[in-house]
Amino acid sequence: MTESIPVTRPVDHGTAKLMPDIDRERAWLLTVDGAPQSYVDLDEPTHLEFEYARRLGHVLDTVAEPGRPLDVLHLGGGALTLPRYVAATRPGSRQEVVEADRALLELVVSHLPLPQDARTVLHTVDARAWLETAPADSADVLIADVFGGSRVPAHLTTLAYARAAERVLRADGIYLANLADAAPFAFLRSQLATFAALFEELVVIAEPGVLRGRRFGNAVLIAAHRPVDTAALARRTASDVFPARVQHGAVLREFIGTAAAVGDEDAVPSPEPPGGTFSVG
Repeated sequence: MTESIPVTRPVDHGTAKLMPDIDRERAWLLTVDGAPQSYVDLDEPTHLEFEYARRLGHVLDTVAEPGRPLDVLHLGGGALTLPRYVAATRPGSRQEVVEADRALLELVVSHLPLPQDARTVLHTVDARAWLETAPADSADVLIADVFGGSRVPAHLTTLAYARAAERVLRADGIYLANLADAAPFAFLRSQLATFAALFEELVVIAEPGVLRGRRFGNAVLIAAHRPVDTAALARRTASDVFPARVQHGAVLREFIGTAAAVGDEDAVPSPEPPGGTFSVG
């Protein structure tokens, strides 16, 4: 029996829908409860439709010499967009994906299977629980893109979580996170303060309109113990359809201001996006 399109399924944390892109033959948009989660083009895995994903891709492209395999840990699976990107741009990379929503992962794998040579292991478990038991010094890159609905869960915002992430990363590893906030940026400032307590280098990539407080939007956080190639990132993000700004150093320290690192007892989820910010039909 042929399944109707779009494909709609109840998953562990809402209702997921896979919708085909009429402009690209084998491209799909994944939404959960109407909020876009991922976009995948099976014929062109290096195509990153969402702007925040492109910024994460720019970081992945610049963390090591082109084509060098990396060990990458993904917290949050979505439609496995970035694991496909890494497999295509850095063949031979070893990747692990941690996704708490088993039904969502099963839907994605059944309809949008990974390439056979992707060398990607999938786990259905809570992201923080996984981090706290994962081998130390085992990842070159850790990408956190975990949302419960449209919000980052509170237990993935704390100093204990950041410490677990740092433990899993190698000494020259890079932590990346997709966050979302708006002025007065209480959440984003608190996340920067939290990671500044552990990492020497911090960078934020976001659209100027978001940084100026004009609207709610995504911000990519980068944390590392080694310098980040901010000049290369600035060139790449400036040439995107929606150009972004790369903030670091003194400007970022001023932005953090008096914000404090987040303890487990103080943790709250990221703010709810204004109605309709990320939703689609």
